[in-house]
Order: sequence, then C-alpha cells, then structure tokens
Amino acid sequence: MSLSKNYSCNILCAIVFMSFFFLSGCAHKNATVALIIPPKVAVLPLENLSGKKAPFKEIKKTLTDRVKMMGVSVLEDDAMETFMIRHRMRYMGGISADIAQAIREEEQADAVLITSLELYQEEYPPKIGIISRLVSTGPQPAILWMNSIGLAGDDSPGILGLGLINDPAKLRDKALSLLSHSLGDFFSLKGDRLEDIKGKMRYRPKVSYQSTYIESGKTYTVAPLPFFNMSERKNAEEIVMLHFVNALVRQEGFIVLEPGLIRQQLLHARIILYKGVSLSDAYYVANSLDADLILAGRVTDYQDISAEGGNPVVNFSVTAIEKKSRKVVWASESQNQGNDAVLFFDFGKLNTASALASEMARAVASKMSGIGYLDDRQKSDLGWENLN
Repeated sequence: MSLSKNYSCNILCAIVFMSFFFLSGCAHKNATVALIIPPKVAVLPLENLSGKKAPFKEIKKTLTDRVKMMGVSVLEDDAMETFMIRHRMRYMGGISADIAQAIREEEQADAVLITSLELYQEEYPPKIGIISRLVSTGPQPAILWMNSIGLAGDDSPGILGLGLINDPAKLRDKALSLLSHSLGDFFSLKGDRLEDIKGKMRYRPKVSYQSTYIESGKTYTVAPLPFFNMSERKNAEEIVMLHFVNALVRQEGFIVLEPGLIRQQLLHARIILYKGVSLSDAYYVANSLDADLILAGRVTDYQDISAEGGNPVVNFSVTAIEKKSRKVVWASESQNQGNDAVLFFDFGKLNTASALASEMARAVASKMSGIGYLDDRQKSDLGWENLN
C-alpha cells in the first residue's frame, strides 16, 4: 500500500470514528477528544533513547513528509521551535496536560506525534528501533495511535543473501515506511485496534499470576509508572515501559494514560525515583489521574548484539495493582532471547532487542486481557503458573 492523497478523502470518516470512540467513554474517563477537519499535527523532535549519534533531523523530516502525504496539516518547524522555547519545553518523550492545552490554544494543533529512537546502528548489520505515538491535545491528552518498529539488515537474508540490507539509510527508510503506513491506516480507518493482539507462545511469561479482578468485557484505565532499570542498558526502563504501553493500547479493555501525564504528576509531587516508585507514590498518581490499575516493572537484562549472528536478550518483570483494593491483580516474569524456538535456518529469529521486547510485552498484555496466545492450549489464568 502506498501513501497518497487518498488518505485525505478518508479523514472525515476517521474524525467521526475517533470522536465517537472517545466521547463514548473509550478514552480517559473525563476526556472529550475530537479532531477537526483537516487535522493539524505537531511533530516533536525525536527523543534519543539509543545513547548514540543518529541522523535525528533526517528521520524527523522523513516522518513529517510522510505525514503530510496523508493529507494531514503539520505545524511548521519554526512555529514548533518557537513554541518549545516559549514554554521551556525540553522533554521530548511525552506531553503534559499543560503543554497539550497550550499547543492546542496557541498553535491550533489537534494532536502531537511523539517519537523515540530506541536503537540506531550504522555498521553492518545496520539496525534501527523506533517507537511512535499520536497523542491528542487539550486539557486531557489521550493516546490515539501507537506502534513500534525494530529492524536489522540481516532479518530476511533470503536466497544467496539477496534480502540483506547493507545501507543504513535504506533500512531507516523501510522502518519509517512501515511506521507511517500504520499511522496512515489509522487515519483511513483501515487499521484495527484489535489486529493481531494475541501474543506468541514462545514469548509468554515464564511465570505469571492473575487474580479474578480483571474481567473480560470491562474497561480499565491503566497508569504506567516508570520502570526500574537493573540492567546495564541505559534507558532500558523507559524503552520497556513504552513497549508495554504500545501492547496495552492494542488490547480490548485497557485505556492507557499518556506517560507524559504520569511524569507531570511525579514532578509536581517532587517524587524522587529510587529503585522504582513506592506504593504510596503510586497510589497518589493513580488517584490524581483516576486510574483503575497501576502498572510498574523492573528490567533486569536488555542486550542488543551489534555483531552479525548474535542474539538479543530481554528479561523483565511487571506488576499491576488495583487501586481501590490495593491488591496485586497481575504479576509476571519474562525471559527471552532472539532465537527462542528457532529450529531451521534462523527462520523467525529476532535480531533486535526492540522487536523482542515488543513481542514479549504483547504476550504479557494479551494474557492480562484474557485473550491468550496464538496456539494456546487453554492454560489456566489463575494462580502462579510455571510455563516452562
């Protein structure tokens, strides 16, 4: 599918759909979200979670151009930069309620596109990991769309290596194409919020517990708190948290609060993060944002292997607490490598920690929602469960 002006013809339907979706209670409980015609989007500079140098301006420009090709109006770079200076906006990884309200009133932007670069490697095999989300503006910003892409140049070598990608620019363009196609599908109503939501069996948690509190058919507002990083990978806590937000956004029954709102509450309360967030601080944040579930976790290992043929490793644990009862309703531990359950010719192997973390988070989220795994054999949802 190619991006073209056909998207602009579908925007009216998309606006009606999104307005109905949020006004009917599927967004934050007190939110009233409606984009206007034509929608105007502010594209933020990229957040660097890779810890390395990368062509951030080129990536942002390519992404911005692709958004414009959908028939969407984009706030000009000069106006965006002036706004950021005026409001002393330095954090690019999320949007607070104050900033969301200001950018709507002052720049008439209906949504903000927030993009985080998780991984960037130019030496062979080139690799890229990128996470992006579209967030509505106004007093109560809500996540409208989100997706992540993790690619390596040797993902699909094919016969005689004809599928290998040696040029990092070519791999970068492929990743941005996949990301923008997903966003384009959202605008044209071709995207399905429930598409491929089941996790794969090989990425299921090694151990999991779920109480009977989470019921199918109900909707729960989730406050994703900052994870605690015990790994050697810088920013691993934020990366894994974003993958969980992405996975839960795609699940029926969960409304995930914009992480920028969580950060805003922590700053206002002057909460210092030391080995994670305390329970009292977590309840404060949940009460402030009217959340039903509090999600927190720990990352114990997050490794990307730069050399060809290596296996990424991701280990984490996650816990969900119900605010009113203050009881744990979900707990799990996940440990995986990129070559898990790969038997022949590296078929199905994942070559980036980004792709691996995304699959693992999806497996946990689908289990939490009660939907289960692809090819699941009716595993029990109750009690501690050894899945080895």
